[in-house]
Amino acid sequence: MSIWWSLHLRREAASVPLARRLLLGTMETAGVDPDVSYELSVALTEACANAVEHGGGGGSREPEGAYRVTAYLDGETCRIEVADSGPGFPGAAAPARPSDDAEHGRGLRLIEELADHVQFGNRSGRGGAVVSFDKILKWRDSPSLLMA
Repeated sequence: MSIWWSLHLRREAASVPLARRLLLGTMETAGVDPDVSYELSVALTEACANAVEHGGGGGSREPEGAYRVTAYLDGETCRIEVADSGPGFPGAAAPARPSDDAEHGRGLRLIEELADHVQFGNRSGRGGAVVSFDKILKWRDSPSLLMA
């Protein structure tokens, strides 16, 4: 089975639960194990919250007040990408790892803990940060959506 969707959202706090609910609904319909769905939804929430907080004022062609969420469920893997129009990560490298008592940056560490593979980068030529992460899926015993 393969499911793909993409959302263009305003950089507003109210957009974060919308993306999370769409992901959880997709996972439930596809028959993904609830624990895996929950972990991915928490990681998505953190990535979206970062886009809302830090994702404006860059040189992107997208509206300054917007960010994009794309999710792919393909076979045994889910890949999620959150791209904003902000200044991006400094030096086009992965963000610095915050200390355990730091006020900021813990969300990125949480994404790394919940996903199997994480990539932080900048959008080439467009400005903005991109956070992508993958997770191998586990399935419930009886999926809601018939797999043909």
